[in-house]
Amino acid sequence: MDTLYSKADLHLHTTHSDGTATVRALLEHVARTDLRVIAVTDHDTITGALEARRLAAGYGVEVIIGEEVSTQEGHLLALFVEERLPPGRPLDETVAAARAQGALVIAPHPFGMLVRSVGRVGLSRRFSDPAWCALVDAVEVFNAGLWAPRSNALAARFAAARRLRVVGGSDSHHLPTVGMGYTSFPGRTAADLRRAILAGQTEAGGVHWGAARVAEVGALQAYRSLGSLLTSATTQA
Repeated sequence: MDTLYSKADLHLHTTHSDGTATVRALLEHVARTDLRVIAVTDHDTITGALEARRLAAGYGVEVIIGEEVSTQEGHLLALFVEERLPPGRPLDETVAAARAQGALVIAPHPFGMLVRSVGRVGLSRRFSDPAWCALVDAVEVFNAGLWAPRSNALAARFAAARRLRVVGGSDSHHLPTVGMGYTSFPGRTAADLRRAILAGQTEAGGVHWGAARVAEVGALQAYRSLGSLLTSATTQA
């Protein structure tokens, strides 16, 4: 019997951080795709992920509570958390805190040039000490939102050379990019996905956002920021 493979998007943002879609809008959208599992990974908060898990049954999708944590060395994805991980701590301390919750930890966009990434020193082109790879369970080797495809290629080569487990994600901040990056895994459930990651049975795939999608999300984020400013000004008047 052939093994059934499913798709998961492990890197999604909502209006609980810098995304432009509400949790309900995200779930409604995902219900119309071929994604079986998603991880809501807002920056430095799990409130959106908790809401998504509470509502998920009505949309036929499983939700993993995740968080994209800002560590001193760069961003870290923590999956299967139940409590928020505070930002601003060293990477090793953040990893230890995540593991204390039984979470999996993933290096997102490790060589992304315009985002805080564990594989680079700041936002420079200089690579960091690769010792970070011993701390993570997997590496995001395909991130649909990176403007330079070379960054994903570097991640894929890095993971292959060190025989690291791999995942993919859309890093979506608005609905049209959901699922553009994904993780393929044997099974259908979040539990199956977790087992597949640890067994090294996952594959990453997808397509890049492209300039048009980047422009769209930028405009939506600017509109949202303007709306927040106007609301704040009205409240203070």
